[in-house]
Amino acid sequence: MTIRSAAAALLLAVSALAHPPAAAATDQTPGAGARGLGDRLYPSLGNGGYDVRAYHLTLDYEANNRPMPAVTRIDAQATHPLRQFDLDFSHGKVRSVAVDGRPARYRIEGEELVVTPAAPIAANRAFTVTVRHTSDPRPAKVTSETGWIPTSDGIVMANQASAAHQVFPCNDHPSDKADFTFRVTAPQRLTVVANGVPEDRPTTRDGRTTWTYRTVHPMATELAQVAVGKSTIIRRSGPHGLQLRDVVPAADKDALAPRLALTPAQIQWMERRVGRFPLENYGVLAADASTGFELETQTLSLFEKNVLLASEPIAGPVMVHELAHQWFGNSVTPASWSDLWLNEGHATWYEWSYAAEKHGVDFTKLMQRAYDVDQSLRRSGGPPAAPLPPAKGSKLGIFRGNVYFGGAVALYALRQQIGEPAFDRLEREWVVKHRDSTASTADFIRLATEVSGKDLRTFLAGWLYGQKTPPMPGHPDWTSKLDVPEVAQGG
Repeated sequence: MTIRSAAAALLLAVSALAHPPAAAATDQTPGAGARGLGDRLYPSLGNGGYDVRAYHLTLDYEANNRPMPAVTRIDAQATHPLRQFDLDFSHGKVRSVAVDGRPARYRIEGEELVVTPAAPIAANRAFTVTVRHTSDPRPAKVTSETGWIPTSDGIVMANQASAAHQVFPCNDHPSDKADFTFRVTAPQRLTVVANGVPEDRPTTRDGRTTWTYRTVHPMATELAQVAVGKSTIIRRSGPHGLQLRDVVPAADKDALAPRLALTPAQIQWMERRVGRFPLENYGVLAADASTGFELETQTLSLFEKNVLLASEPIAGPVMVHELAHQWFGNSVTPASWSDLWLNEGHATWYEWSYAAEKHGVDFTKLMQRAYDVDQSLRRSGGPPAAPLPPAKGSKLGIFRGNVYFGGAVALYALRQQIGEPAFDRLEREWVVKHRDSTASTADFIRLATEVSGKDLRTFLAGWLYGQKTPPMPGHPDWTSKLDVPEVAQGG
């Protein structure tokens, strides 16, 4: 996700541009799956007792001010015997729940859908949950931030960090990646897109068209995307035959063309640094909406239309930020939300690197200015790998400058410490070793030590977990003393 805040504006200007987890069964006696995975920042997100293998989401869209009839089918595997389990779900009405085709009892408790199957589920057994429900594109009065976002002609989805369960029942935590299939029916005049590749040709009946998409690589719930609107799909080939598709408001196709044309070269630019693009396809989704952020929804990054219409020195680096996330955050997904810096620090690193190479920004000067404010950002938001929890009522509150700028500065310090060749090897090996999986800060420290041949545990612990900004290797004159107001990022 790209944020736009007072802190970000300062850096660009300087550069010259709750529920606690329930006890889970530990023997062969069927028990209740844990309510929440105990994530340090979002303790009630996710659920224990099972792993999701696949989601099959069916939606029937009419307008962005009406609840949609929906069916979510979840293929899962029990990790221990279950007499009961939870799904994360809110902002929709549940019509029925079935487990392996048999009606199941259910109840709503806060943002949890508690399911009691007709018969206990044995450990290691595969099972299927089918939930008939509504998915409501109207803003939620209590939860929000965000889920569905209305646009001028339809809807788009923005689930990061904890809003996928406002759209569909799920195990809403990045540690449980799964395959996705989307089957969406909408009025014939509208276009529907979703993550992945088309599974079938759209079919039309009685003035309504059904579109089906599936992912080829596993995906976290927070990266899901379904967009409906009066859109044009622009297709082209990228590097080594990679299929590219951009989805833009039909009326803005020509105006957006110069920005969309940047993507193939940007992919090549990233591939020279970290290796081959890791997913099935890629593209830009331009929304006629005001969100305050851009978002790396998997294979189809979401942008405000007006951001893409900005000048190339502004739009180009922001596009690279979301593109970099396809490696850092999407293919390699954080094991917990405390590991968010692995996404945002890397995306910021490549955004700034691109700005330096393509638009003459002084990269070292930019890092120095980020170092200037690092101590202030740690004080207000916590160290990069131990961010403070979001404030009550602000689910997006972890998206602060400490994980963006602080994460990038930590990477710069690491490169200063181990040298550019070792750093480049680390970046490439990281995205290969953990492709299609999840990884933690501890995994990154371990691989950095292995690749560099140096014990970096103490060094990186200071940069990633320390309350005080460490000295910058190679720059003894740098000081971190500039005070900046921390603005709630909202994304």
